[in-house]
Amino acid sequence: MSTVFLALQDVDDSRPVVEAIKKDNPSAVVESQPAMIRITAEGELVVKRETVSNESGTDWDPQDIHLILISFGGNVDEDDDYFKIFWQD
Repeated sequence: MSTVFLALQDVDDSRPVVEAIKKDNPSAVVESQPAMIRITAEGELVVKRETVSNESGTDWDPQDIHLILISFGGNVDEDDDYFKIFWQD
């Protein structure tokens, strides 16, 4: 299995997303770097609409991740309920 990653801007809008990722992906590793938050995991990372909405207190649209996304490593699968980065063997 390969490592996937998300790099997000270190801004206020990223905080509920990062907290949701930690809840839904317990094996994810979160690193704070200058102006960026890098999140890595083996195989896949899923950002769920419901979890981010609960963390932020607003109705979060998974397309909004593109406003804070710097980079990612892996394949993308997204719909109205989630944004997922994964490696397919």
